[in-house]
Amino acid sequence: MFTGIVEEMGAITVMNKSLSGAKLTILASTVMSELKIGDSVSVNGICLTVVSRGERDFSVEVSPETLSVTTLGGFAVGMPVNLERAMKLNERIGGHLVAGHVDGVGRIRSRQQDANAIVLTIDAPPEILRYCVPKGSITVDGISLTINVVGEQGFSVAIIPHTAKVTILGLKQVNDSVNLESDLIGKYVERLLQERSQLAKPAISIDTEYLQKRGLI
Repeated sequence: MFTGIVEEMGAITVMNKSLSGAKLTILASTVMSELKIGDSVSVNGICLTVVSRGERDFSVEVSPETLSVTTLGGFAVGMPVNLERAMKLNERIGGHLVAGHVDGVGRIRSRQQDANAIVLTIDAPPEILRYCVPKGSITVDGISLTINVVGEQGFSVAIIPHTAKVTILGLKQVNDSVNLESDLIGKYVERLLQERSQLAKPAISIDTEYLQKRGLI
């Protein structure tokens, strides 16, 4: 689990793709602290497992499925990426609960300056928009953001100067793709409500005994 609070921007130094998937090596500094083989790291919102590490970099392996359903398939050497280590239960959650399981890919429709903030309008597939509500949370390339407006095709978020400076969202332009993860709690609530609606309701037989018990006859 993650919080959606990016710890630093790293850079891809090696990317090897094959039919069996891909292996990336990422240059980093902050996230290297206490990082061990087998640990989870969020890379642009994608939960990946560390398979090896050096003094200043670490490597992760990626399955073909992840390459096909995220923006990772378009990664290249030299690209900056958002990095976050898995959360600790004894620390504050500054963002919201993030699984690191990308639900879909969105596309930046517009980028506008609004005072000191950058407002991004992002087109998203229906399976993500169904969980989007004004003032609710969404993860964009691993960043926990608050939704300002929800439309028929997408939603808008405001990027404050700090977020623009320390994450790759400050570099994103119109038509760029981003990884999206819907609010985890919203998905659980929907699932619970679906199961409740599918529970068999006991059949009521309105007969003489039923009416007598309720003093109706």
